[in-house]
Amino acid sequence: MTNDVEHRFICLFAIHISFLLLVPSSRFQLLATCMQQSETLSSIFEQHLRHVEKDVLIPKIMREKARERCFEQVQDFTKCCKDSGVLMVVKCRKENSALKECLIAHYNDPAFYEECKMEYLKEREEFRKTGIPTKKRLQKLPTSM
Repeated sequence: MTNDVEHRFICLFAIHISFLLLVPSSRFQLLATCMQQSETLSSIFEQHLRHVEKDVLIPKIMREKARERCFEQVQDFTKCCKDSGVLMVVKCRKENSALKECLIAHYNDPAFYEECKMEYLKEREEFRKTGIPTKKRLQKLPTSM
């Protein structure tokens, strides 16, 4: 992929240098080609994920969504822990196992990862456009009296 990106940069640089040497009709065709390649190039960079995004931020979204999807198991485990008190380690093994199975099934699902990745990319794109984090965008503004 790096060679492809480097090739496109070199191509764009060459187009920029030779742009002034062409007749006007050729300039228009070359400009259209350049614009098309720059759109492709920007979409490549927008889809690129940094290490922290892959290993921290997307898994965080996955954990939150998995807890929502395993709501029933979370409720059962929580209720068991509240009812058992100190002995919850021994008494709630069945509920804990069910919760782990549900969460791990979601964590290991490639389609679920892609769904969370796309959600993250959407949030990141919105942040880059507005400069406002998702949390602040979703907060309700206080109304005046």
